[in-house]
Amino acid sequence: MSFKPAALARRAVVLLALAFPLIAAASPAAAATPAEALVSDNIHKGLEILNNSQLTQAQRGAQFETFLLGITDMKRIAAFTLGQYGAGASQADRDAFAAAFQRYAVAVYQSYLGKYAGQTLKVTGSKQYAPGDDVVTTTLVDPNEGGRPLEVDFRVRSDTGTPVIVDFNVAGVWLALEERDQFVAFLGQNGGSIASLIAHLDELRAKLGAAN
Repeated sequence: MSFKPAALARRAVVLLALAFPLIAAASPAAAATPAEALVSDNIHKGLEILNNSQLTQAQRGAQFETFLLGITDMKRIAAFTLGQYGAGASQADRDAFAAAFQRYAVAVYQSYLGKYAGQTLKVTGSKQYAPGDDVVTTTLVDPNEGGRPLEVDFRVRSDTGTPVIVDFNVAGVWLALEERDQFVAFLGQNGGSIASLIAHLDELRAKLGAAN
């Protein structure tokens, strides 16, 4: 099995690129919860980076990567996407996969940054499913399309201290769940080799970079 950028990146285009502050945002409303504040505040921080014309493309990408990694728990997401294969993997393999997953995820964000300029993202509420586990609801609107607003949900975990984003949902699809299904299927067809999955993610990341 070989999943391609078309398989993960199409979802990532929406779930990763749309779900973060890659887009012109509406005026922030007062956030009712720390989880809502994390999403609402960072819409505007990300926007400042992406709209800073004094930065080169490389500088903008580097600053956005630093920003992105500051509000997400990539290691936690990476561990989740390994499914049952994570428990039997060595610590070295888990660490190497987390690094590869982070490189790939950042490449996906950066590959599609310019495709959603001019859209607006606004926090509309949140729901707590358990202490330290919230889903923040936002709406995404393209002022040039005139269509119905698209709901984008963020799963925010604060059970380990500072709130961080661990998953995204657009049109009923959670990205981390989608990736876990694809990664587990790949591992099942490749003898459970974490090294093979790492190599495959690195290949996909290189293709994304070459396409830019």
